[in-house]
Amino acid sequence: MFPLTEGNKHVAQLLFSTGTCPRCIFRFCGVDFHAPYKLSYEELFNELQKFLKTEKGELILEVPNPPPKKIRLHELEDGIDGTDNQSQNGEGRVSIIEGGSIAFKSSSPNVCNVCLGILQEFCEKEFIKKVCQKVEASGFEFTNLVFSVSFPPQLSVREHAAWLLVKQEMGKQSLSLGRNDIVQLKEAYKWITHPLFSEELGVPIDGKSLFEVSVVFAHPETVEDCHFLRAICPDCFKPAKNKQSVFTRMAVMKALNKINEEDFRKQFPCPPNSPKAVCSVLEMECAHGAVFVAGRYNKYSRNLPQTPWIIDGERKLESSVEELISDHLLTVFKAESFNFSSSGREDVDVRTLGNGRPFAIELVNPHRVHFTSQEIKELQQKINSSSNKIQVRDLQLVTREAIGHMKEGEEEKTKTYSALIWTNKAIRKEDIEFLNDMKDLKIDQKTPLRVLHRRPLAVRNRIIHSMETCYVDEHHFRLQLKTQAGTYIKEFVHGDFGRTKPNIGSLMNVTADILELDVESVDVDWPPALDD
Repeated sequence: MFPLTEGNKHVAQLLFSTGTCPRCIFRFCGVDFHAPYKLSYEELFNELQKFLKTEKGELILEVPNPPPKKIRLHELEDGIDGTDNQSQNGEGRVSIIEGGSIAFKSSSPNVCNVCLGILQEFCEKEFIKKVCQKVEASGFEFTNLVFSVSFPPQLSVREHAAWLLVKQEMGKQSLSLGRNDIVQLKEAYKWITHPLFSEELGVPIDGKSLFEVSVVFAHPETVEDCHFLRAICPDCFKPAKNKQSVFTRMAVMKALNKINEEDFRKQFPCPPNSPKAVCSVLEMECAHGAVFVAGRYNKYSRNLPQTPWIIDGERKLESSVEELISDHLLTVFKAESFNFSSSGREDVDVRTLGNGRPFAIELVNPHRVHFTSQEIKELQQKINSSSNKIQVRDLQLVTREAIGHMKEGEEEKTKTYSALIWTNKAIRKEDIEFLNDMKDLKIDQKTPLRVLHRRPLAVRNRIIHSMETCYVDEHHFRLQLKTQAGTYIKEFVHGDFGRTKPNIGSLMNVTADILELDVESVDVDWPPALDD
C-alpha cells in the first residue's frame, strides 16, 4: 500500500521536483512504518510517479522558480543550462504546462539531492550481497551482528536545507514541520537493510552483538557543503587528535542547531543542488569485540618475569609468564592482540605456588569465539605441556564485567609468602620466636628504590597480619608471612635503607636479607575453581 495521502501531495511534488528520492520524500512526509521503505527502488519510483500524475496522465512537479520554455529534468537538478528536452540518459521528457509547473513522463532516477544516493543504490539487495560476501570472506565466527554505518556529515546540511524548504511551503498552508517530524536517515536505512542482512547471512541483527560490520560512506563531490558553517560557528569546529577532519557529524549538528534560518539560506541553497554521482564506500570493516579468558597461574622458575622484561629496547630474558600463556590464546582465538592483567605481580626471582595467581587476558578482535568447556580444557593442557616454568589452572571464558572482581578491594585482600632469610649475626631459635607472637603489625613503606622508576613516590601503610618462623641454622631461618596485599616483602625484610619501618632487621637488631621468596597464596576468590 502506497503510504502518501492527498495531504502529502504538495510536499511530495515539491521535493520530487527538486531532485529528492522517493524514500527521502517518505521521510519528510513523516512515514514512520517500515513496509513502504522496503519496496524496490524501481517500484517506489513508479508508484510515486502514479501518485503525482494529474487526470491527464501528466506528472505535476511544482518548482519555486519556473524554468525556461523547455528544460531537462536532469538539468533542473544539476543546475546545467540547456534547451534540449531530452535527459542525459535519453529517457524522460519535460515540458511546461499552465501555472509554471512542469509535466514529466517516464524517467529513470537521478542522484537524490538529500541522501546522495544512500537510500537509492545502497539499500538494494545487490549492495547488501556484496557486503555479505566480504563478511563471509573475513573469517569471523558469529551468530548475530551489529550493522553500523557512517554517513558523510554534509548529509545533515542537505537535510537541513530540504527541511527549511518544506517547512516554508507548509507554513504557507498554516502547517508546521519540526525537525523531529522527519524520519532519520539512519532509521530508514536500518528498516530497509537489517531484514536483508538477516536473510542473506542467516543470523539476526542484534544491537548487543559483539560482532560489528561497519560501512563508511563518503561523497567527495559535496565535501565542501559543511565549510560555510565553520565561518559562522567557529567554536563548533575544534580540532581533535583522533579526528582527521573537524567536520564531524556531531560538530555539524551542533552548528546547525546554532545557526539561524536566514543566515543558513544566505549560505546554502534551499533546496540543495543535485549531485552528479552517488556516495562511495570509503571502507567496509568487520570487527569482533574483545573476549576475555581468566585463570590462575603458577610460576616455578626464579628466572622468569611476569611480563616481557625490556630495557631501552633490549630484551633481558627470552620469555615471560604473559607470553607463555598468551601466545597459545592468540593462535587459537585468532586474535590480533591481547592485554594481560593479574591480581598483583611477582618479581622475576619469585615463585608463585599454591593455587596460583589470578589473571585475565583480553583478546582483541578475535576471529574465533565459540569454544566448548572441553576445548578450553584442552587449551589449558596445551599451555601446561609447552613449558615446565608455568602451569595454568581454572582456565575459562569470562565477561568483561567479571574481571572487576579480580581488582575489587585488592588492597584489602591478603597474601601468604614463604621467605628464606639470612642474618649477618649468628642467631638461635629463641632469637626469632618473638616474631610468631606479632599480630597485625603496622608498617610504613616508602616506594622502594627498585621500583621508583615506574611507581610514584609515596608512603604506603601496610599490615603484616601474622608471621611464623622456622629455624634453619645460625644465619638462616624461614619466615611464613600473611600480609595485606600490596606489601613489599623484600623491603620488609631488609628495610630498604630505612625506607620500610619497622622491618625484620630493625625488629631483630641485625642486618637481614632475603635469599628466596615464594608466593604461597593469593586470597582472591576469583575466577571460580573448576573441576579438573
